[in-house]
Amino acid sequence: MSWNGKNNKIPIIAMILLTGLFCVFALVHEKYNSHQAQERLEKHAQIIANDLWNFNFNGAVEYLKLAAESGHYESLAVISHNGELFHEISTKYPTKIETALIRMHLSQRVILVAQIHYNNNIIGWMEAVWIPETLYTHIYISVILMMILLVIFLYNRIAGEKSMLGQRVNERTNELSTANEILKVEIVNHALAENALRESEEKHRFLAENIDDVIWTLDHDAKYTYISPVASRMYGWNPLELIGLSVKKILTPQSFINLQKTLQRKPLQTQGLAEVPAHSTVLELEMVHKDGSTIWCEVTISFLTDETGQLTGTMGVARNITERLLALQEKETLKEKLERSKKMESLGLLAGGVAHDLNNVLSGIVSYPDLILLDMDADHPIRKRIETIRDSGMKAAEIVNDLLTLTRRGVFTTQVLNLNTLVQEYLASPEFNKMISYHPTIDTTLRLEKNLPDINGSPTPLKKVIMNLVSNAAEAQLDGGEIIVQTRSCHLDTAIIGYQTIDIGEYSVLSIIDKGEGISPDDLRSIFEPFYTKKVMGRSGTGLGLTVVWGTIEDHKGFIDIKSVKDHGTTIEVYIPISHEVVVPAIEPEEVKTHQGNHEKILVVDDIDYQREIACAILNRLNYSVTSVASGEEAIDYLETNSADLIILDMIMGNGMDGLETYRAIIEKCPWQKAIIASGYSETDRVKEAQNLGAGNYIKKPYKLEHLSIVVHNELART
Repeated sequence: MSWNGKNNKIPIIAMILLTGLFCVFALVHEKYNSHQAQERLEKHAQIIANDLWNFNFNGAVEYLKLAAESGHYESLAVISHNGELFHEISTKYPTKIETALIRMHLSQRVILVAQIHYNNNIIGWMEAVWIPETLYTHIYISVILMMILLVIFLYNRIAGEKSMLGQRVNERTNELSTANEILKVEIVNHALAENALRESEEKHRFLAENIDDVIWTLDHDAKYTYISPVASRMYGWNPLELIGLSVKKILTPQSFINLQKTLQRKPLQTQGLAEVPAHSTVLELEMVHKDGSTIWCEVTISFLTDETGQLTGTMGVARNITERLLALQEKETLKEKLERSKKMESLGLLAGGVAHDLNNVLSGIVSYPDLILLDMDADHPIRKRIETIRDSGMKAAEIVNDLLTLTRRGVFTTQVLNLNTLVQEYLASPEFNKMISYHPTIDTTLRLEKNLPDINGSPTPLKKVIMNLVSNAAEAQLDGGEIIVQTRSCHLDTAIIGYQTIDIGEYSVLSIIDKGEGISPDDLRSIFEPFYTKKVMGRSGTGLGLTVVWGTIEDHKGFIDIKSVKDHGTTIEVYIPISHEVVVPAIEPEEVKTHQGNHEKILVVDDIDYQREIACAILNRLNYSVTSVASGEEAIDYLETNSADLIILDMIMGNGMDGLETYRAIIEKCPWQKAIIASGYSETDRVKEAQNLGAGNYIKKPYKLEHLSIVVHNELART
């Protein structure tokens, strides 16, 4: 049987089943509702019994009104046992619609009777004319069943149409298959007929269509007369779009000028009595892609002549050399970076060595004045001179720190900081006031973001960053202007490609903006190199300022971006990662006397004699029992037969073991041994490794009495 035959029976069967289901539902629902109505009336009779017995007319009337309204009764009457009417209630029912349905025999009035009992005696009965509401439910159900039947009819119709469509598609497919076979035969015959011609054309076009170079010809007016199909891949232009157009359309203005000059000064050679164009010319031209981008091509140009030697046009071959040029540029960039890196490394090694030696020399100048001042009265005539010697030594130590920055090995401790605070502290410093005295016509504007996130860093190097950048901005505006110091927070979802590639992350950003002369591209590549400066020597620096900026920001895992336009100013932005650490309140320095020792045993390990002497002198003055040795090996031997409450261990020592190796050997035998790492020039990773093994704080040379007393006291107190 076909689908159409089955199709016609499904709606009929569905209609019969749904009709039967509706009839059964209607009968059951009518019976159920009548039963429920009778039960409700009997409950009303039970409730009204007491009022009827006591002739409580008012109470009965109120209840009957409520019962009549809620029960959907047309009337509700209470009759006593002797047949007298106790009370009758008439309601608004039936409604007009219900009255019409009753007249059409679609609904009916149902008489309900319930006996009223009191103390097991029949004292009357209750009669009600009930208007059923079941018709509305029957209508809802019938509508739903009709919709189901309609869906079945529609589905049946769609299925039938789908079946017929499938048959037609199969028929049409068979027809097309037959036609396709006939067409294939015709195509094969046509191909065989044209095969010879095709082979001939392929021989002539093979070279032009399969090489990566574009072959073209131009007429006298520099218009294309032919261009190979590769042009669509190289230039994005369909060759047919370019035929008849000037080559100017796909050349940048400068490249078109270069091509014109070449065509105008075409070299000639003598051939018989005539002069004809000589050898080919090679040019590098910048071509414009259809999408607006540009590519570089190496173009070989030859001149075309007719049989009489007259020039008829030019022919050229263009090869895309963009990638080659980019590779050369990248190679030059890498070479430049390598040379800069070697230069920085060489200068760093030189500066680091000099700084290390200077730190050792400065130890006496910085440390001994503290000891002398402890034994000197406040009004002593030479006290000021001793303080001047000490302060000069500290300033020299700061210069040494700048030199250490060049080596990328300047050691500093980090803490939670806020850029807004650092900016405000610098603007209130004597250094800023001195700089402003040189540039009285420059205004400084602050744009500090409120609630700027904190960073983790070292305050002194970061203040130098702010100082150097503000000083540079002032030097760029010798005729006066404005410096804008701005801070903001920044969340990067994608990396920024600028002067540096700034990674994804959260940053606090410091911006120094000036309206000065700007920085040329050539200078921009070199401004962070040591001693590369255009400042006024002796007034604003020695050429290390921006090198220190670069090194400090690198140490803080940050990034620098520069935007500069010649004669329109410069914006330098410093990106420093946000810190989520909790700020620890600063502790005010205590007086040295509060950190006096109690004859604790301290072992000083340093390979330089006067460094040991300085450390021992300070520690003896602080009431400690001090012993010193000149190497790590001596320290290990000493501890074989002696003990020490604390070891002050120099990280960098000459021959033999360094501080890390010495400490590692010591804790193998005495795991609880306390130690402090000291150096004027240290590899940060090795310091941290020693601290990870259990060593305490790091103290930087030259020693300051107050600083050394605090560090030693705290380390001895550490549990």
